[in-house]
Amino acid sequence: DVQLQASGGGLVQAGESLTLSCSASGFSIDGYDIGWFRQAPGKEREGVLCVSSRDGSTYNAESVRGRFTISVDNAKNTMYLQMNSLNTEDTAIYYCAADQPPSLCPHGGAKFYYGMDYWGKGTLVTVSS
Repeated sequence: DVQLQASGGGLVQAGESLTLSCSASGFSIDGYDIGWFRQAPGKEREGVLCVSSRDGSTYNAESVRGRFTISVDNAKNTMYLQMNSLNTEDTAIYYCAADQPPSLCPHGGAKFYYGMDYWGKGTLVTVSS
């Protein structure tokens, strides 16, 4: 059964850090374009970060630039989203996604996740002031 499972969300205070994990099963994440997108309450989905497996090029939303980083552990078949200096605007449900290249990452910008083969169920991050 092919799936992505996101975890690690929770309630944190502004200024704190949090790491989200996304475990893949049923396929190898190695060689896939990967990314995270989010949906804040009352807002549209927004691509946050993605990495192209072909050349390592990335899309990085301006709102998280310098604070969020994406990484992958192929041995664990898991991707991560490290989030630092969180603020209340980061409150959202976070989703992971993966696609065989070519995908819309990174040239699709904030819409890179469109058409990606696999989406994980979201994990809620709440940042309190």
